[in-house]
Amino acid sequence: MENISIIAQIIVAISIIIVWIFRYDNIVLEFKQYGLSDLVRNIVGASKISLSTILVLGIYYEVPLVTASLLMAFLMVCAQAYHIKVKNPLKKYLPSASLLLLSLFIAAQNSGLI
Repeated sequence: MENISIIAQIIVAISIIIVWIFRYDNIVLEFKQYGLSDLVRNIVGASKISLSTILVLGIYYEVPLVTASLLMAFLMVCAQAYHIKVKNPLKKYLPSASLLLLSLFIAAQNSGLI
């Protein structure tokens, strides 16, 4: 089960990096659609990239992995809420929903719940 958690950590981290660095233009458009400021977008982006870094470091070092994964899950719940608010199509919900589930799995596995 630990190996599956490590794979989940890598998937979440790589997904965040791809979206927030290589597809940043889409992020700018989405945050405008949501009616959120550039400051909020930048804080969310910095938070997600920082949490992704912690998830990767958690493979090799003792870091607050449960906290990082729960905070990532919280950000994914917020993403879901904004997708609902602007009535996006289902395909827009799936990435953040998947990352939400993976983040919750990481937290559960590393806290000893599973």
